[in-house]
Amino acid sequence: MNQRSFTLLAASIGAVSSLAHAPLAAAPLPQTMMSAPVVSTPQARAGIVAQFEARRAQRGLNANHGFAVLVQHPGMQGTQVARVAHTWKGVPIFGSESVVVLDPNGRIQSESSSERRAGLGKSTGTASATNGPGQDFSVVPAISSKQAIDKALASIGADARHVAPPSAELIIYPVMRTERTAAARDKQEYELNAVDVEEVVDHYELAYLVHTRMHVGDKPVYHDTVVSARDGSILDQWNMLQTVIGVGKSQYNGEVPINTTFADGKYKMIDDSRGTGGMFGAMAITNANHGTTAGKVYVNDTNTWGDGKNYIPKGSTLDANGQTAAVNAMWGLMNTYDTLKNIFGWQSLDGHNTATYIAAHVNTAYDNAYYSDTCRCMFIGDGSSFYSLGSIDVIGHEMGHGVTAATSNLTYSGESGGLNESASDINGEVVEAYARAGGKGETIPATGNDWVLGKEISKTGTPLRWMTKPSKDGSSPDAWSSSLRRIDVHYSSGPNNRMFYFLSQGSSEDKASDYYSKYLVKAPAAMSGIGLDKAYRIWFRANTTKFTSSTNYADARTKMIEAAEELYGKPSREATAVMRAYAAINVGADVDE
Repeated sequence: MNQRSFTLLAASIGAVSSLAHAPLAAAPLPQTMMSAPVVSTPQARAGIVAQFEARRAQRGLNANHGFAVLVQHPGMQGTQVARVAHTWKGVPIFGSESVVVLDPNGRIQSESSSERRAGLGKSTGTASATNGPGQDFSVVPAISSKQAIDKALASIGADARHVAPPSAELIIYPVMRTERTAAARDKQEYELNAVDVEEVVDHYELAYLVHTRMHVGDKPVYHDTVVSARDGSILDQWNMLQTVIGVGKSQYNGEVPINTTFADGKYKMIDDSRGTGGMFGAMAITNANHGTTAGKVYVNDTNTWGDGKNYIPKGSTLDANGQTAAVNAMWGLMNTYDTLKNIFGWQSLDGHNTATYIAAHVNTAYDNAYYSDTCRCMFIGDGSSFYSLGSIDVIGHEMGHGVTAATSNLTYSGESGGLNESASDINGEVVEAYARAGGKGETIPATGNDWVLGKEISKTGTPLRWMTKPSKDGSSPDAWSSSLRRIDVHYSSGPNNRMFYFLSQGSSEDKASDYYSKYLVKAPAAMSGIGLDKAYRIWFRANTTKFTSSTNYADARTKMIEAAEELYGKPSREATAVMRAYAAINVGADVDE
């Protein structure tokens, strides 16, 4: 059977004015592209573990401390990146891990880590061996994994049905507490900066991390639940539905190019030039047809798709009007893929070129779009209060969750969850800028995105989120505070979004401006931006080669500075800009430019 790709005639796409308020630096020369996808062999993993074990004694770790390679993906200049879990008696310690950059021969060049294992193997004289830092912390559970799953399911409700089979992994769960640093001991709460506090291990619990992916009615209910392996109590739980509410734009893209496949006299919405493997062998768009599953790949008699109009409620999902959502989805998927590949050489979501897909018309009048970790794919609704969901920034956002899941895997709770959401917002804005400039080239254009999410589909024209001044949505803070870890991750992302805007575009010294920060106290009063291209390169490097699953705002600042110094030198104006951008959201001290 012959297959070949077809591309529709593209009309020009007008650029959207950016909200820049500071002169931008000239675009840098592109960084060296990513190396080829990594083949992770048992021998290679054993070699990485051996290097860690050789340094175990000098780090004060006994023989019960071990290491397990979680994932490997490409790095820059022929390097590889490996993420390594810290273990105790073979059981992983949740949130404690190392990220290492390996040279072409597999030798460790650099290491970034989150340390939550120090109390294990050390007797404090007071902590028990079962639930505290102790010399012989036991890893023998009192309940089975099935019992743990049953406890997690009971917390969700009886009306749910499984999307994927539930699973449970035995872990050591560090229960954290926040302490002030010595220098901040006498500060008032409102005076605290993110670097004035640190998270420390209060005690350890042997637990199961239970993954449940379910539907209640037609709504997805995805949870990760930490269940005590001693008595079955729920220690922690967070929502894993990585979603942006009511965002999309459907008919506003005009005529756009989409790649399809011709086979057996029919055109299929499969792009066989992007991605391999996966459910459909390449990137694809499916028709959920108001259901909760992916459905079948879109098929058409001709290679002209859609009518450019918003979906008509209760209409056919297969006629020209129903196809428009699929057109938007394919265009967004193609541009997200091309942005990552052309800028970094990063292929698909996981860096290994594994194909993904988007299911259009999920549920009925559904005001949501979400990324699913069960299929590593995306579902978009038709909207009710909003227009059809499927705008370029939303698809870039949701696919950004796939990149984060394959790399830093930021835990979707607390400050790390806010950074996870921010990573996707950043990706959405970058993909929007790249797509609207034609979707070609090895640099991110300086303009083209609008720095807001959801404006196009809002029936009032009011965006759902502002990256420039997040508090304009009424719920997101503009800066870090000690309460940040207790709010929804879609709102705790706000400060980091603002940081990225300042890093890229700069700030204003006008106190009445949306682009002003009271935390910038050094000279000049208005910090200088470094441009969208450089800002994104720094962010992508930090997220893929330095962040760990437990990275918080203070740790993100440290690792963003490291990434900037590696890319542009130490000292460099880019590294200084990172310091100032984080200072602008109350993370670290301000510095002179």
